[in-house]
Amino acid sequence: MPGLILGLLVAAGATLVAQNLVMTKITSATSSVLAALMMNSAVGLALLSALMMWHAGIGGVGEIAKTFRPWFLIPGLLGTFFVFASISGYQYLGAAPTIAILVASQLLFGLAWDISRADDLSFQGLMTVALGAGFLVCGVVIIVWRAP
Repeated sequence: MPGLILGLLVAAGATLVAQNLVMTKITSATSSVLAALMMNSAVGLALLSALMMWHAGIGGVGEIAKTFRPWFLIPGLLGTFFVFASISGYQYLGAAPTIAILVASQLLFGLAWDISRADDLSFQGLMTVALGAGFLVCGVVIIVWRAP
């Protein structure tokens, strides 16, 4: 199972690069990044709606309506912001610097979250994680600084 998850994550990373490259092309062919975001969201909504209908039938729609809370909108807003920021980064910085900054920021905030929830955190464990994160951040600085 770990190999499958690793493969899934690698594939997701590759598809994210491809998605952003295509969405950058769409943005340059239209008047605004909003057109690319709308198409991305429309395709995602159509695909997920079809999958929901296949999996749960019309009852799936009822379940969403019955359990909906306004805060359920937050992930969609955050995801849209992420895609917007990614496309902007690809356009102005390039793929590698954008990815480096995104990965480093995700790692740092993820580490902060995990550390805040850790029950038993040793000094050695904390230093190991800090060293790894520090190396990643140094790599980001090198990539961004060397970007054309």
